[in-house]
Amino acid sequence: MRKLLILSLFSAIVYAQESPRYLFDDLYFADPSVHVFDGKIYIYPSHDIQTDVKDAANGAHFNMKDYHVLTLNDVNQKAKDSGIALQLEDIQWAKQQLWAPDVAKKGNKYYLYFPAKDKNDLFKIGVASSKSPTGPFKAEKDPISGTYSIDPTVLNDNGTYYIYFGGLKGGQLQEYRNNKHSKDYPDLQKEENALLPKIALLKSNMKELAEEPKDVLIVDENGDQLKSGDQHRRFFEGVWIHQYNKKYYLSYSTGETHKLVYAIGDNPYGPFTFKGEILTPVVGWTTHHSIVEINKTWYLFYHDSKNSGGKSYLRSLKVRELKYDQNGMILPMNGQD
Repeated sequence: MRKLLILSLFSAIVYAQESPRYLFDDLYFADPSVHVFDGKIYIYPSHDIQTDVKDAANGAHFNMKDYHVLTLNDVNQKAKDSGIALQLEDIQWAKQQLWAPDVAKKGNKYYLYFPAKDKNDLFKIGVASSKSPTGPFKAEKDPISGTYSIDPTVLNDNGTYYIYFGGLKGGQLQEYRNNKHSKDYPDLQKEENALLPKIALLKSNMKELAEEPKDVLIVDENGDQLKSGDQHRRFFEGVWIHQYNKKYYLSYSTGETHKLVYAIGDNPYGPFTFKGEILTPVVGWTTHHSIVEINKTWYLFYHDSKNSGGKSYLRSLKVRELKYDQNGMILPMNGQD
């Protein structure tokens, strides 16, 4: 047993030294949601731009105005830009800040889910559709009723689709309790239960919720909900979900401690038991990712701000191989690589 433990630790250390690769050089992109459709790799990122916003409170300097779709024929190559797939002026209800999106395919249509601030400066989740995975996408005239906050991602679970969302601070999740908004909710104390990402079943039309959003419970090894002050483990933003060996892996960013971490559950709703760290802090404030299997190899897609000299609002996409140990635990990686 001791020998196996030593070998496992050794492999984790060796793997942490493997070099990631940048995917695109000409523009700044972040928050990559990656999918394989019909054998081709598609990347759906947010598009970082130079901003004139001086007050960076609550992420105002992340002032994105459109979405591009990047494609890959092979994960070892550079990505190609398919151009603008959706822009702010074509979304009737949106005012600003097109943050991290995701895409789901159902039948012969593709659905782009995205957050934006509405005319009242509240983040909502919108949806746009296209017959092509690269767009252009046409947005619905209103956001999805019942949604709020940021960072949507969609799980296709054998033809049943669930949407997850939520993010603290600039993502406004702290302004909601039981799906009701108020700016007067008190700040959580460190010993109180942490706020949680949300999940809801999507209707068959992929444009409406089939139920009220529910909490995605994240617990520790004893089954107790993670606390608000547990900044190394509790949810902050950037939720992603994937399946491995018949288990559901919920991964997310811890925010102020700048880590990617994960928890494992038996169904899409959870509860999810916290397991550990995926990636140590990168250069730049934010961490947002996706985990995808491509040709029987698993990859972590994410971003950092090395190429912009550390500007947190100008980020570049990266990819690196992700590995599991014999118990299904993800081997941690060094975000400074």
